[in-house]
Amino acid sequence: MKSFPADFQWATSSESFKVEGGWAEGGKGETIWDRFGHKGLAFANQTADLACDSFHKVDYDVYLLRGLNVNTYQFSISWARIFPSGHRNSQSEQGALYYDKLINALIESGVQPVVTLYHWDLPQALQDYGGWTNTSIVEAFKDYADFCFSRFGDRVKTWNTFSSPWVVSHAGYGTGEHPPGVKDYVVASYQVTHNIIKSHTEAWHVYNDKHRTKQGGKVGIALNSDWAEPRNVSRPEDMAAADRYLQFMLGWFAHPIFVDGDYPATLKTQVEEKRKECPHSEPARLPAFTPEEKKRILGAADFFGLNHYTSRLVNSSDGGCTPGPQGVGDFQAHVDPSWSSTASDWIYSAPWGLRRLLKYISTEYLKGTKVPIYITGNGMPTEHSGDPFNDTSRILYMESYMNEALKAMHLDGVNVQRFTVQSLMDGFEGPQGYSQQFGLHHVDFDLPDRPRTPKQSAYFYSQIIEKNGFQHLSWIPLSGLMGIKLDLVFTMWTSPTQTCQEHRSTRLISTTKS
Repeated sequence: MKSFPADFQWATSSESFKVEGGWAEGGKGETIWDRFGHKGLAFANQTADLACDSFHKVDYDVYLLRGLNVNTYQFSISWARIFPSGHRNSQSEQGALYYDKLINALIESGVQPVVTLYHWDLPQALQDYGGWTNTSIVEAFKDYADFCFSRFGDRVKTWNTFSSPWVVSHAGYGTGEHPPGVKDYVVASYQVTHNIIKSHTEAWHVYNDKHRTKQGGKVGIALNSDWAEPRNVSRPEDMAAADRYLQFMLGWFAHPIFVDGDYPATLKTQVEEKRKECPHSEPARLPAFTPEEKKRILGAADFFGLNHYTSRLVNSSDGGCTPGPQGVGDFQAHVDPSWSSTASDWIYSAPWGLRRLLKYISTEYLKGTKVPIYITGNGMPTEHSGDPFNDTSRILYMESYMNEALKAMHLDGVNVQRFTVQSLMDGFEGPQGYSQQFGLHHVDFDLPDRPRTPKQSAYFYSQIIEKNGFQHLSWIPLSGLMGIKLDLVFTMWTSPTQTCQEHRSTRLISTTKS
């Protein structure tokens, strides 16, 4: 059982604002990330103006994909490159031609294009009117999606409407760490999620009504979620707190789409109790869907996309009247110091969490629909220092998480059909700029032509794909590690809970990161 199914999809990914560059070329409009960088808000005043220069390097990037042996490439379209103002009357034909070129090059190379319509880079012109807090954005997104389906849908057969929308609501409009920098976890963050869910729903319906019969594709959403493990599995309070953690992250989006068209009962109850507890300092205001909206939302997905990177140990606590998920949700999140750290202060390697999360999703959300799960994002960053090519920590991370996905498939019967490694190359990582590197390929940002060079992890991934799993992996020529075989044993864990306990100590690091 070291092999994946014969038709398994192996993918890697990129995001438009992280790699494209050409920020004002081809008629492209300004995005909220352009504004963010130009205000000097990213690490070392770095910007995405040039990034990896993928806008001019389609052939180069597709060449890298061929070298990896991937059969699928997930990338996002920049809304402002298609509609500079966010609306169809501003359409840029040069922007559409760029994506035509990329899609055609992928297909010619035998690589299936998977397109994300929105990965965080909102046209600034729409943000000037409130962005995702303005209900008018639902119609604007529907029109943008309709154009993309019409223009590219003859070749693109899988669409993510959004990728990691929780991050938009949480970091963009809750904590303000991401653009547009709104710090309003009482009203704005919840309204943003409300509008994103309705935008996703309308995009799915426009595809279903106008394009599905002719194009035969699939439309879904890529939701990000940690796994939440109770800090003490013998305490019912911690068990309930871990569930609340998941409901405030994954359930916030998944429950309406996959269960009953509405927010989870736990989330609604928790918000209502806090409103009663805190009459003078309202910590959260959760909008309500109408009965008609609930019917329209339910079932608006052809697959369940999952972006997963890390896990948390969660215990119950009194959050008081503090806005935000931990305050309103009455929980605290921790990491075990025995877990391997990464260059990111929120990603710790806890691969067993992926298997648990996949099983949870299958049980919680997919009993009725039976749609497949696509792992649409998994990866870890390394520091922009030292030898960028000897990324053995990434190899171990990748192998362990892939192994857990394989266990979920074989031992738990979870229908996982794709694994996407984030990402094809290093890029502009938002507030961290170029200081954190997620790529299978190193990009030299000190040189104007942005050369790409494969890392050890690229060679490792290409072998995984070639063998369609871990069986009979050959020796990997790692510089400094010659002769060390990285084929870990596929372990048959019969008691996941026991294994989890063995993987952690009682020492904890408290974290407010998600």
